[in-house]
Amino acid sequence: MSSTNQSIREPRWSRSSARRLATYLSGCLLFSLGGYLFIYSDLGTDPLDVFSLGLLKHVPLTVGIAQAGIAAVCILIWSLWYRRRPVVLPFVTFLMCGSIIDVLRALQPARFLPLTHFAIMLLATMLCAYASSLIIMSGVGIRAMDLLAIAMVEKWGWQLWIAKMSLEGVLLLTGYLMGGPVGIGTVCFLVVVDTLIQPFMRVNTRVLRMRNLGMPALEKP
Repeated sequence: MSSTNQSIREPRWSRSSARRLATYLSGCLLFSLGGYLFIYSDLGTDPLDVFSLGLLKHVPLTVGIAQAGIAAVCILIWSLWYRRRPVVLPFVTFLMCGSIIDVLRALQPARFLPLTHFAIMLLATMLCAYASSLIIMSGVGIRAMDLLAIAMVEKWGWQLWIAKMSLEGVLLLTGYLMGGPVGIGTVCFLVVVDTLIQPFMRVNTRVLRMRNLGMPALEKP
C-alpha cells in the first residue's frame, strides 16, 4: 500500500491518537494564523488565498467555503487517480483552516503586533511552512492540496516542492486573473514555504522524534 493511501486512512485511535490529533490541530491553527498574517501584511498572500480572495470579489462566499470548494476538487482528482472513494478529513482541514482565517480577519489580532508588515510576512512564511509539516506528519487530515501533491510525488516521482509549486501556480494565476492580492508575499510563499516543508519534517523526525505518518519514506536516513 502506498504512503498516500496509508496517510489518508481514517485513523485508528490508540494511545498515540491524542498526540496525533494535537499535532494535526496545532498544524491547522498555525497554518490558519500564517495565512491570516499573509493577508494582513498586505504584501501579497499565499496562492490559495489569492484564489479565495479573488473569487470573493465575484461571488458572495467566505474564505472557508472557497477553500472547501478547492479541497473538493483536489479530493475528486485524487479519488479518480487512485480509484478510491473520496476521503473526508482533507476537506475538513481546508474548511476549518479557511473558517479560522475568516474569524481572524474579523478580529484583526495582528494590529497588536509590534512588527512591520514585512516582518509579519516573514513570520507568516515560517508559520505556514512548519504548520504544513505538522499537518502532513500527523497523518490525520492532510490538506487536500498536499494530498494531491503527495500523489504526484508517488505517481510521477517528483519532489514534493515541485508538485506543490505546480498546483499552487495554477491557483495563483487563476486568482490573479480574478483580482486576488499578489505581491512579494506570494513569491515568498512559493519559494520559501514549499521548499521548507520537507526539511521541517526531517527536523521533526530526527530532533523531536516525531513519527511521519503522512510521508513515512522520509523517516529513512
